[in-house]
Amino acid sequence: MSERADLLERFRRGAELVAVATTGAAGAMLDFKPGEGKWGVRTIVCHLADTEMVLAMRLRQIIAEDNPMMPAIDQDAWAERLDYSKRKLSPALEAFRRTRAENYELLKDLPDEAFARSGQHSKRGTVTLLDLLRIFAEHAEKHVQQIHSARAAFKEFKAAQPAPSTPA
Repeated sequence: MSERADLLERFRRGAELVAVATTGAAGAMLDFKPGEGKWGVRTIVCHLADTEMVLAMRLRQIIAEDNPMMPAIDQDAWAERLDYSKRKLSPALEAFRRTRAENYELLKDLPDEAFARSGQHSKRGTVTLLDLLRIFAEHAEKHVQQIHSARAAFKEFKAAQPAPSTPA
């Protein structure tokens, strides 16, 4: 399998991996932060949904335009100002899944030369379409690991809590 075919498959599977990683997550587990500056499950999924929309625009810019400019986003400002802590998990997950599927459909049949097209990212510099595919295939995988870690930390935290006393 070629590198591009492998990346496309990993990219496609990203939404499935996130869905599986979040299955059964509910209540306090969604917002539990496993450490200072760490995100909980809800924030991670909202971040994935929003950044996938940003990716949708960037893919289209690189495919259709010559060397477009792509400004970086401030993910922490987005999480705070877009109220990730108040958003529902299932619509965010569905938005991620739907946008990822649309992005995959856009990419899967493009000719080889399309993946060499590039744009200018304000922090990363020159980025090709293949670079974006790689970055975002890894992006979902990285966040799936964070979801697993956050859920495991929540379970450890709950297990360490004293059992409620029962009246005699």
